[in-house]
Amino acid sequence: MPAGECTEEAGCGNIVGVSQAIRNLRSMIVRIGARECTVLIQGESGTGKELVAQSLHETSSRAAGPCVIVDCATLHDTLLESQLFGHARGAFTGAVGETTGFIRAADGGTLFLDEIGELDAAVQAKLLRFLQEKTVTPVGAVTPVFVDVRVLAATHYNLEQLVRQQRFREDLFFRLNVMVIHTTPLRERSDDIPVLVDHFLRRFADLYHEPIGQFADDALAMLASYHWPGNVRELANAVEHALIVAADGRADAQHLPPRIRDAAGVSRAAAPPPLPTTIVPLDHAQRQLIVLALNETDGHEGRAAQLLQIERRRLYRLVRRYGLKSMTRTCRD
Repeated sequence: MPAGECTEEAGCGNIVGVSQAIRNLRSMIVRIGARECTVLIQGESGTGKELVAQSLHETSSRAAGPCVIVDCATLHDTLLESQLFGHARGAFTGAVGETTGFIRAADGGTLFLDEIGELDAAVQAKLLRFLQEKTVTPVGAVTPVFVDVRVLAATHYNLEQLVRQQRFREDLFFRLNVMVIHTTPLRERSDDIPVLVDHFLRRFADLYHEPIGQFADDALAMLASYHWPGNVRELANAVEHALIVAADGRADAQHLPPRIRDAAGVSRAAAPPPLPTTIVPLDHAQRQLIVLALNETDGHEGRAAQLLQIERRRLYRLVRRYGLKSMTRTCRD
C-alpha cells in the first residue's frame, strides 16, 4: 500500500467521501494509526468521530485486539467508577462478583472514550492517573492492575474553553492532546453528498432486503444546498425518510424531510405518503412510521407520539428498540 493511502482493506472502509477533507483525513489516519500515541478527535455531532476512532484501531498493530467504546455522557450515576475501572467482590451493596470494567476489557486493544468532555471531575482525576501509570485499581481493591491499552478520545466541545471555565482538568487535557484530528462538517464538503447518498442507499437496501433505491437530480440538488446541522447522521436519516415516503424506491425533492424542503423554500403541502404496494414485516412498517413522525416533528418525541396516537413512554421504548435515538432532539441538543 502506498504511503498515506487508506483503503477499505487498510481499515478506512467506513470513511466515505471524495473531498479533499476526506482524503486528508484518510492520510492522517494511516500516519497516526501506526503509532501508539493518544489521539483527541474533535468535531461537531454527527461528523463521524466514532468511525475515525474505529479506523485508527483497524490500521494499528492492535487491530486484532478489542476496541471498547465508552459513551462518557452515560457515566453519571453512582456506579460510574465501577463501570470504567471495575470493582472487587463485596466492594459495595450488590457487588456479588468481580467486574472487569471498560478499561481492563480493552486490554491489548483500544479504548475509545466518546464525549470525554462529559466526564465528572472525580473520574477525570482517576483517568489521568491511569494515563500516567497505565494501571487501574478496581473499586474495593488495593492492588493496581497493569493494562496495555491505547486511548482515543472524542468530543464536540472545545476542551480548551472547558479548561478555562474549570470544567475540565488542564493536566488531563494535555495528556489527551498529543495528536488532534478534526472532523469536517458536512456543509464544508458538499462534494461528498452524492457519494454518501449512494452509500446509504446501499446500506438501507441491505437492511430492508430491497432493491437499491434512486435519488432524482432535484433531490440531490436540494441536499447539496442544505446546511446540515446534524451532519452525516442527519443525511442518513433524510435518505431513509425519502425512501420510506417514495415507496417505490425512486425519491425526488418532494420526498425529503419537511425541514430540508422548508430550508429550500419548497411548500410543505405534499401529498400524504402512498400505501405500500407490498406486504412488509410489521416491525419494518412500525419503524418506518416512527422515522416519518420524528422527521415531521424535527425529532420532538412528545409531538411524534401525538402524531402516532401512542403514549410517550411507548414511543421512547420503540425509539431505543429500533436504534433511532440519534433522530431525537434530545440527542442532537
